[in-house]
Amino acid sequence: MANIQEFLKSCSKDEESYRKLIEFVQDIVDEREEAKKQLNLLESAIRSDYDSIVITTLDLEKPGPKIVYVNDGFTRMTGYSKEEAIGNTPRILQGPKTDRKVLDTLKKRLKEGQAFFGHTVNYRKDGSEFINQWDIHPLTNEDGEITHWVSYQHDITERKRSEKKVVDSKIEFDSLAEESKKTLVDIDEQGNIITSNKAFRDLIGFDDEELKKFKIWELLTDEQIENFKHRFDKFKPSDFDGSSYELKIKNSKGNFIEVKMKTRLLEIDDQKVVRASFENKSLQKRIMAMLNKRNESYRNLFDTMREFRYKLVQNDDQNFVFEYVSETFPNITGISTDEAEGMLLKNLVHKDDFQKVENHLRNVQEGKPSTEQFRIVMKDGSYSEVIDYAKPVWDAENASVVGIKGSTSTEISSAKESTKT
Repeated sequence: MANIQEFLKSCSKDEESYRKLIEFVQDIVDEREEAKKQLNLLESAIRSDYDSIVITTLDLEKPGPKIVYVNDGFTRMTGYSKEEAIGNTPRILQGPKTDRKVLDTLKKRLKEGQAFFGHTVNYRKDGSEFINQWDIHPLTNEDGEITHWVSYQHDITERKRSEKKVVDSKIEFDSLAEESKKTLVDIDEQGNIITSNKAFRDLIGFDDEELKKFKIWELLTDEQIENFKHRFDKFKPSDFDGSSYELKIKNSKGNFIEVKMKTRLLEIDDQKVVRASFENKSLQKRIMAMLNKRNESYRNLFDTMREFRYKLVQNDDQNFVFEYVSETFPNITGISTDEAEGMLLKNLVHKDDFQKVENHLRNVQEGKPSTEQFRIVMKDGSYSEVIDYAKPVWDAENASVVGIKGSTSTEISSAKESTKT
């Protein structure tokens, strides 16, 4: 921060201008921190709806679009780390059984600027197969121009294996894709909910028996009830065969969720059944808005964010020591890489923050990635506030954690008297 302050001072005409510049930069940092917190909350919320999120550039020709963002769910689903995925192409997931026709349809839709829904066989980093279902949408700027593609993804392997009802093999591919959606409800000709899958129950907060007591329109807003109820007063197949509705459904807490409902007509045991699939549009909108906000914050921060990577191990006294630091470590801390390697972690962390850092690392030793914000002490005695992301390093048998890898980004830095012990 000292270098930034010097730069801002050199750009200022007087102390008042300098003060305003400092406040401006601080506001940007605060906005980005808030955006990051909101994004983390959204990523926690999305876990019940999507396994992963991937954002790519627009390029569709070889070597293909580049990945610019993945969430933690992508890492869990594919085995690729964020560092391995970002800058690479989604084609790293393709292999011998990946359906070329599906990919051609996907490419055609995206070239036309349209959303795409489909699935095919993909491959994890370890080479194992899984069935990946995509729900891809354009991400636009304020002028409505498409800047990126955002892909919501499911691993539907187990669901495909356990499906009890077989869909007509003559159905068009797009209809088959609709049939494999994760959030499903079956409705009879009187509007009764006769069955629902776990994803819908998780979305709405009612269990299966509770839902069977509802007519489908009883879950809608007052404004939508009559408009939808009359479709069941005199049931017309044409109202539900390949139809789409924008609705708001009420969850068990009384809150409304904006959804897109797509329906098709089935005959099961000589009974006409409306199969409805739901997309959580409220969640998608919040995610895209938050991603846009975060990207804007990053652009405004120019190069105030810096990062270094590291690896920690424990010595005989069970203290954490640096086994490795990246070449950017001296630029941030003033401590050379030679000095850092073998250095005790507690000599870098502000003494008032060390307890929460230890708790942060204990979580990682239990096999769980963890994020924490704390202060580090530089060689000149000043300190810098950072956000640290750490993850476990497993042994060859993947049985126990033998070290910790992480990356630390400086967030808010300020020159203060030394707190080093």
